[in-house]
Amino acid sequence: MKKYRRFFKIYLVLLGFLILLIFNYAFSKEKNEEIYKYLKLFSQVLKLIEDNYVTEISPKDLIYGAINGMLNSLDPYSALMKPEEYKELEIETRGTFTGIGIEITIKDDVLTVVAPIEDTPAWKAGIKPGDKILKIDDKLTKGMSLLEAVKLLRGPKGTKVTITILRDEKDIKEITLTRDVIPIKSVKIKILEPGYAYVRITSFQEKTPEELAEALKNLENQTHLKGIILDLRYNPGGLLSSAIEVADEFLEEGIIVSIKGKNKGTQMEFKAKPNLPQRKHSYPIVILINHGTASAAEIVTGALKDNKRALVLGEKSFGKGLVQTVIPLEDDYAVKLTTAYYYTPNGVCIDKIGITPDIEIPEIDVFKKEKVEEKEEKMFKQFSSPEEDFQVKMALSILKNIKDIAKLRF
Repeated sequence: MKKYRRFFKIYLVLLGFLILLIFNYAFSKEKNEEIYKYLKLFSQVLKLIEDNYVTEISPKDLIYGAINGMLNSLDPYSALMKPEEYKELEIETRGTFTGIGIEITIKDDVLTVVAPIEDTPAWKAGIKPGDKILKIDDKLTKGMSLLEAVKLLRGPKGTKVTITILRDEKDIKEITLTRDVIPIKSVKIKILEPGYAYVRITSFQEKTPEELAEALKNLENQTHLKGIILDLRYNPGGLLSSAIEVADEFLEEGIIVSIKGKNKGTQMEFKAKPNLPQRKHSYPIVILINHGTASAAEIVTGALKDNKRALVLGEKSFGKGLVQTVIPLEDDYAVKLTTAYYYTPNGVCIDKIGITPDIEIPEIDVFKKEKVEEKEEKMFKQFSSPEEDFQVKMALSILKNIKDIAKLRF
């Protein structure tokens, strides 16, 4: 009797799915027949599991696994989010969270680092874009979803997690990190020399446009700006709306980005609006990018590059041209679903391609020796200050001297 009731619950869920799908596809008989055919197959498999699997499995786990499998088959970014995972996503874009400070994705079926977040444990340990995470503590990541990986990497401040990475397809490293509060201030500034400033955006959060506007105001009050370096290296992206506002801060006209999806609601084109006189930034810009520049950071780069508002230096960006929409469900669940591709003003979708800089300048790693336990010496990556950074130095030199800068719109 107990088994019958459990299967009846599964049947009701499937019946609900079927009714919803038939309603959505009411004008397509062929689609209805195809959906019914495969839902029937699905119910048969569920019944086989219910009757024959070696241990008892809850209907909730079976349905949840089926939904997750369906979403994971679409792309690495679509997923069903449990209430605690949905809450974490909201915290990440609005407040602080504790973890190691990396943006990750699944690339070629392997858990891969998009970029470390500046001034976090991962950043200080020298984690690089493109590093493949093979294990988290003692758990292999093969077949692991993004949300499962995030849950394992995050945790209380002061606790440790060990990750095993594969770098450049040859070097396997085991790195132990201590979790910490991940900083939420996303804009940092520095005057390099009179007239020239360095502006770094570490990620695109709700307050990033506001932080940027305030930072530029402070810089412009301190010195007569002749040009800025906008550093988007290791910026893993974030909110689409913030990227659009940041690009608009520097543009007076032109397309910022186009969004193209299946539905009319995802067919959008965002254009720059003229700034108020006090918000006009009439100076040249050089943008720095690398393999860790992704998503929203690529939108800003593409917008300023294609509108000839900035010169782009560094290395090719990551190449994430997909738009994810978070759709709330009942009981505090949510679905993160890829709903569109985005296109640069020149009509290019950079997904899996990336943005090629106008001038390619490689990053030069600087390492330092540190003594650890038992007087053993290990090499740790030393992240340079802007004044010591090779790419920043080259960007400053180009900003001050290159003739092509005259072609940009100020």
